[in-house]
Amino acid sequence: MRLLVTRPEEDSVAFKAHLVAAGHDVTIEPLLKISTDNTDPIELEGVQALIATSRNGLRALADTPHLDVAKTLPLFAVGPGTASTARAMGFTAIITGPSNAAELVPFIVANADINCGGLLHLAGDTVAPQFADELGRLGFYVTQPVVYTTEVATRFASPTVASMRNKRIDGVILLSPRTSEVYCDLVRQHKLEAACRDIVHFCLSSAVVLRLQALGSVPVEQAAVPNLQEMLALIERYTAKSAT
Repeated sequence: MRLLVTRPEEDSVAFKAHLVAAGHDVTIEPLLKISTDNTDPIELEGVQALIATSRNGLRALADTPHLDVAKTLPLFAVGPGTASTARAMGFTAIITGPSNAAELVPFIVANADINCGGLLHLAGDTVAPQFADELGRLGFYVTQPVVYTTEVATRFASPTVASMRNKRIDGVILLSPRTSEVYCDLVRQHKLEAACRDIVHFCLSSAVVLRLQALGSVPVEQAAVPNLQEMLALIERYTAKSAT
């Protein structure tokens, strides 16, 4: 298949390699750019554990002088991908939770001690406030320094527009609700709505699919489990089915 990968540049290389190894033709079109400039300070004193709901929060931490201390703390990681990044950075006390932030709340409640210090969430600038609010309502003290910001793409690259318009893209991979929103905005900007009806959209979760509804009726395939391994498996199942 001819696939368009919309992940940030730093996340796309390994993902593209898996797809190319499986025989796909892959174009990278990052719709989000991650920055660690002008972010909030991190204060680890009195913190019992860290929370990472994305790889980006961990990468941002790696750019600070706090990493050595942070690695001595327990880390609640959302899903196996984030946990894998934490292990590569040297974290050892990693508690791997479900693959989305909402489901991580009861997991943290069950595994953290409400009387042993605060929790520090390595947050981005678009994090849903309900995450910390819910933990706070349950009695935990949570800080949420914004350690990375997200810049959205303002247009598709010209070759991508031409490929979509001329039916040279078979599938688009969307891995976050924010990416899905930006994708919809750019499709409308470039007047590609009709072209999208001939493109299958591989979505990580129901939240990604929900944002995609802004384009009306377009082909959608949703991962049964929101992780990258399942996304790759989903694409392979679809490719095999299409070939029969």
